[in-house]
Amino acid sequence: MFQSTVAVRSVCDITPELLRMMGVKGLLLDIDNTLTTHDNPVPAAGVREWINKMKMAGIRLRLISNNHEPRVIPFAKMLGIPCVCESLKPLSRGFRTAMKQMNLPKEQLCVVGDQIYTDIWGANLFRVKSIYVKPMELESWKGHEFLCIKRVLEVPFLPKSYEYLPVKNKKESK
Repeated sequence: MFQSTVAVRSVCDITPELLRMMGVKGLLLDIDNTLTTHDNPVPAAGVREWINKMKMAGIRLRLISNNHEPRVIPFAKMLGIPCVCESLKPLSRGFRTAMKQMNLPKEQLCVVGDQIYTDIWGANLFRVKSIYVKPMELESWKGHEFLCIKRVLEVPFLPKSYEYLPVKNKKESK
């Protein structure tokens, strides 16, 4: 339940070729520590170019965040990507909303994020592929105690490598 389909160091390591190999046509993207550092209103270096590369390749994108509208909407507008706020990850509500908006079947969707207990577990509960991205920076304890506790609890489930992990063939996973 806590294993991703693929693990990479940075969202910018995700290529259209990898997504084609996975059969993915739509990405559900986390924001904090995936596209930028926590609470930062500006995308990390290379993220805008990566977004444009995905759009040029025909990959549909949605930001999906547990954060509230004042955090998510300005960031989404800056990148030109629709969003789902207050998604309640790992519950399926936000994923289902994004899937309907994107008009794609589950088989063609992939969740991208830095947290095992929200992004990856949520993807597995919703039965879609996932790409774990190494967090850009770990949160400080002050004001982020709950996140810091989750980070400690994630350690046993973290990928051993951040290179592309093998994508399981449907026949192999049965």
